[in-house]
Amino acid sequence: MTELTLPIIGYMHSPYKEKFGIPRQPNLVQVESYIEMTGPYNDLLAFEGIEEFSHLWLVWQFHDNKNQQSQQFRPQVRPPRLGGNQKIGVFATRSMYRPSPIGLSVVKLKEVKKVGKSVRVYVSGSDLLDGTPIIDIKPYIQYSDAVIDAQSGYAQDEPSRKPVIWSEDAEQQKKLLLEKGKISAQLLEELEAVLSLDPRPAYQDDENRVYGMRFADFNIKFSVNETSVMIVEIEC
Repeated sequence: MTELTLPIIGYMHSPYKEKFGIPRQPNLVQVESYIEMTGPYNDLLAFEGIEEFSHLWLVWQFHDNKNQQSQQFRPQVRPPRLGGNQKIGVFATRSMYRPSPIGLSVVKLKEVKKVGKSVRVYVSGSDLLDGTPIIDIKPYIQYSDAVIDAQSGYAQDEPSRKPVIWSEDAEQQKKLLLEKGKISAQLLEELEAVLSLDPRPAYQDDENRVYGMRFADFNIKFSVNETSVMIVEIEC
């Protein structure tokens, strides 16, 4: 078997601190994040002209799949979009469990700037875990990359969303965090957008269960029923 070694050009910094809760596709939630470039790729000259593009392709590595390389190839997986029970061919999915742990995401470019000695690429709409290694950055080309009449099989339509409500206790915690300047209104909007997608595994539908999720610097506890998501606690 021929192996290919690719350089890591940077690392993603995002509010997604664990896999649980990350949107299953890019651009479902306009969460802001940034790529911190590594040397020798942290050179502003390498980004000259990029401001003329609104979106970028990110090529990245699924780095947090435990024992991925030691596992035997699995030709079929269970996509969450199909309820987590139906099997389908791995190459007909975007599953993280693939022969080569490589991901591809379209994101919106915000800006590229120097911060101290670092070069950072600020984007929104990413679906990447904090610390994800970035392998390449390419401009998104609208006339060739956007296929208007494309068919997307079982994922043709955007997933439905649920309204997000706050329990009385969580509402008080939120107000206190806002008053102390420990959280921003923008981050709260991003959190609600993430939870509106119902991040639970597809096979779990226990309305009485309280789930936990790390988002940015906060621990979030929430429950889900048939019609809504309720945040029951938010703590630093």
